[in-house]
Amino acid sequence: MSSRGLAAHYHQALRDAEVLAQIQHHYPAGPTLHQLAPLDQLHIGGVSASRRLLGLLDPAIHPRVLDMGAGLGGLMRQGAALGFHMTGLDITHRFTRLNQALTALASPAGPPLRWITGDACALPFAEASFDALLFQHSLMNMPDAAQVFKESRRVLRPGGKLVMHEVVSGPEVSQLRFPVPWALTAEHSHLLEHSTLKKMLIEANFTLEHDLDWSRPALEWRERQRGKEQTGQAPALSPQWVFGERFMKMGENLLFNLKAGAINVVEIRASC
Repeated sequence: MSSRGLAAHYHQALRDAEVLAQIQHHYPAGPTLHQLAPLDQLHIGGVSASRRLLGLLDPAIHPRVLDMGAGLGGLMRQGAALGFHMTGLDITHRFTRLNQALTALASPAGPPLRWITGDACALPFAEASFDALLFQHSLMNMPDAAQVFKESRRVLRPGGKLVMHEVVSGPEVSQLRFPVPWALTAEHSHLLEHSTLKKMLIEANFTLEHDLDWSRPALEWRERQRGKEQTGQAPALSPQWVFGERFMKMGENLLFNLKAGAINVVEIRASC
């Protein structure tokens, strides 16, 4: 998918102004991280998965962190609350702007955040700019993973960490149903096999330190979320504010794909 096509996928149903008005109406004192989570933690596992991912790093050792594909910034604000100096990169400029606006409303604790609209294949940063890089459900939208890892290696300092909470293709990928949150059709989905992902990291001169198949807890989490979505009660915030009515089908397909083994979820840490 071109950068323009990818941005269009994510912002075609995005209701920026309405989202901010909704938050100000329901949370006039400012939303908490957990109140924002249904909107800004658009990945399998929500806040708990982000907590696990950030737990693979130490803010005293890896203070400067780049979030690759930051979206609406849930992971960034959660990281800042733990003491990380978070920079968020996203190719969708409207996401970057809404991320900034949500941060202003939430007034998160911790170091101030930085935002960049840009391409992971050509990072606008100098060599050794960061102590750690995060990927959370973003690599599947990046068609040239080898170039992304080359750029990741360049901007990490020696001894830096790359950590991932990613969707990969499962053993039954032929059963993959669309649309899903990251793609409307197979043409726009760039899932790697788990083994291929690890091989590419090694070829990019990373050393694997942690590799966990997180598929079972991912399925259990998605089942709980699907139950909530089917209650008919309209929450103050939900993924529908980003994806529109399409999300009901996306959520249904996501659960099917996890159950069928069409996709898996992995957690990885590597060092350079």
